[in-house]
Amino acid sequence: MSVTQILDKALEGERLSDDEALSLLESRDLVAVGRAANEIRNRKADPDRITFIIDRNLNYTNICYTDCDFCAFYRSPGDTREGYLLPKPVIFKKIEETIALGGTGLLMQGGHHPDLGIDYYEDLFRSIKSRYKIHLHALSPPEVQHIARRSKLTLWQTISRLRDAGLDSIPGGGGEILVDRVRDEIAPKKTKTKEWLDVMRHAHRLGMSTTATMMYGHVETRADRVEHMRRIRELQDETGGFRAFISWTFQNDGNRLAGKVAREDMPTSFDYLLTQAVSRIYLDNVPHIQSSWVTQGMKVGQVALGFGADDMGSVMIEENVVSAAGTTHRTSTEELVHLIKALGKTPVQRDTLYRDVKVWN
Repeated sequence: MSVTQILDKALEGERLSDDEALSLLESRDLVAVGRAANEIRNRKADPDRITFIIDRNLNYTNICYTDCDFCAFYRSPGDTREGYLLPKPVIFKKIEETIALGGTGLLMQGGHHPDLGIDYYEDLFRSIKSRYKIHLHALSPPEVQHIARRSKLTLWQTISRLRDAGLDSIPGGGGEILVDRVRDEIAPKKTKTKEWLDVMRHAHRLGMSTTATMMYGHVETRADRVEHMRRIRELQDETGGFRAFISWTFQNDGNRLAGKVAREDMPTSFDYLLTQAVSRIYLDNVPHIQSSWVTQGMKVGQVALGFGADDMGSVMIEENVVSAAGTTHRTSTEELVHLIKALGKTPVQRDTLYRDVKVWN
């Protein structure tokens, strides 16, 4: 089937097969694929609006024993020079700064700290919720699995207790590529594909919505990217709990994986836009697609809004993981509003659950 036929099929509302999605990724026909993705985006979300959130990416600890090849952020247990665990007063101050800037959410993720069990997180979350009205979008699936193992609890028990303590939703971190052959190469100690999906499945069944991510452009194939998206689409068919999909390219500074990826093989902005556009077309049951200006830069992040994305993600008052790998893009509410208006669209500040907070008419 030709690219035109595949895109016509998608625009008629038919679901793409894996082979058809792979054909689009391999076609390099960016303009046609992007146009179709934008049309589908306009059907799923208001074509005149672009959303974003004001929140903070708070990394409460960098101590982690999984030592993933692609991570330049973590420090090994016992590292007393550069390893840290933020004390409560520091976390509270960061939350207060976030709220003062109009923030509504706290994206809180960290390493797999060997000393932190569920009691630590229950106490921290309850302390935050008793003081502040803020959405806790926290703990990626690998962190949840680590807490469950460390505390000798089932995933269901762990997520239930975390939810009762104040956890509102779970971010899609640690997804990387949901293909175990790839995961075994880049993060052999980390959550396997089924385990990552099981955390999300339990969270969805407990009434929590989550996001899904994909970090690509390293040792995976294009077929692996499609398989990753298929696993997301299948779970979404089952639970309906994913509210957004965010993909970004591997950042190759300061980590061991960089040595396995030749610079000429690093994904380009073209690859990023094509992959995002295919994700919008293929993931027909996921409501929102986020542009990743944090890894791509603001210009490409803005262009991505014409290639299937309806959301600019976060102003991200603080970010430590991507910047540790050498990519340090920054923005502000004013800049995002300006960039969205420059496209002739209405900027809308949303909360974590995509409810309107403020509209710039």
